[in-house]
Amino acid sequence: MPSYLVETFLARSEAGERPERERRARAAAEELSRGGARVAYDHAIHVPDDEICFFVFEAPSSLDAAQAAKLAGLEAVRVVRSES
Repeated sequence: MPSYLVETFLARSEAGERPERERRARAAAEELSRGGARVAYDHAIHVPDDEICFFVFEAPSSLDAAQAAKLAGLEAVRVVRSES
């Protein structure tokens, strides 16, 4: 299944919020999966100097990843497919 990076803003001064945002991302993916969408939360990457945090979801499409982010209350700047 493809992976998608959900880019969000996370200020250096708010870095302590990351665990809670990760918890919400995981819960949102689980909720969508229970509803039939195959979405899984993988991990987050915080880049403090740029005040960006990427949340990585495995999902069938970017729309599914964006839906998970929205459900988690993450304000997505963009969603892009990633290659490993």
